[in-house]
Amino acid sequence: MTTTNLLDFDLEGLVAWCGQLGEKRFRATQLFRWIHQKGVSDFSLMSDLAKSLREKLAGQATITPLQVLTQQMSADGTIKWLFDVGGGNAVETVFIPETDRGTLCISSQAGCAVGCRFCSTGHQGFSRNLTTGEITAQLWFAEHFLRKHLNTDERVISNVVMMGMGEPLQNYSALVPALRTMLDDHGYGLSRRRVTVSTSGVVPMMDRLSQDCPVALAVSLHAPNDALRDHLVPLNRKYPLAELMQSCQHYLEFGPRDFITFEYCMLDGVNDQPEHARQLIDLVRKSGKGAWCKFNLIPFNPFPESGLKRSPQSVVLEFGRMLNDAGIVTTVRKTRGDDIDAACGQLAGDVQDRTRVERRIVLQRMADIQAAPAPGAQDD
Repeated sequence: MTTTNLLDFDLEGLVAWCGQLGEKRFRATQLFRWIHQKGVSDFSLMSDLAKSLREKLAGQATITPLQVLTQQMSADGTIKWLFDVGGGNAVETVFIPETDRGTLCISSQAGCAVGCRFCSTGHQGFSRNLTTGEITAQLWFAEHFLRKHLNTDERVISNVVMMGMGEPLQNYSALVPALRTMLDDHGYGLSRRRVTVSTSGVVPMMDRLSQDCPVALAVSLHAPNDALRDHLVPLNRKYPLAELMQSCQHYLEFGPRDFITFEYCMLDGVNDQPEHARQLIDLVRKSGKGAWCKFNLIPFNPFPESGLKRSPQSVVLEFGRMLNDAGIVTTVRKTRGDDIDAACGQLAGDVQDRTRVERRIVLQRMADIQAAPAPGAQDD
């Protein structure tokens, strides 16, 4: 008999599944609490469920965790797990402890099809979407592992960011039930303001998310104009900046925060010059009114295949000063976990690529070289 992984369901999904067993809603709610609030995977230990229900569950359901392949702990307390998701694929999840919060960075895909130039995940290509259960299982495992590890009954993870491997909005149907489980008071009870979906700009899905499950939104911007963003974030060719900015304004009408966070990876000599800062200021001012966005400047974490370098700290600080002076709240992200390759843009896992990404990147590099001005040529 095929069994059902109950991590695949949000509460409404579990209510519907239990209904097929002839069970009432309150039983599904009890079961949901046992799974997510208490981290129990053995149905026989769920003491307030009727014995008849426990017997049904034992025969028809499982709570299937992901297998941990490796666990690495950074000197700064960051923890990175590599989870096996089958078929030769593995995804990475990172816990980042801070004095006032505990943030879990979750993956949504095995690999990523977007192929941003500065992201090591994208250079591995794309294998498949994760299921709802595989997304939720990362939080389920991390929360209950950390409670035991830290010897506490209190909630450890206060914030979730969908900033791991993959483009979350290209796995929308699996993402939304996982988000609802994170937010549900019978699940993890996280605030909408403390759950963030990061996207490279899948405009139609941004609009859907604003209606279906509005949480905090971060947009991977990385460039102030279409020509440069086409090169750094290939999805821009499909959804250019004008459409992206319009979608951000629409999202603000429904989102839990009154600002959008723009992520901006600082690349030496590529997108970090004063002219780029001036273009960003113009883009923000023409796209909306008031303090409608914040910028997070991210130090680039180099990897050999990228051909890119990290901007010097002095350049990053000057870039941030220009934006702040223009009234745009800007912070520089503190790099965490880089000694275990757990920092932004470093998550790679193991991906059985089905998109021939290496060939595409080589062809793109050749095109970039051919389009570059000859040495000594004057800019117009």
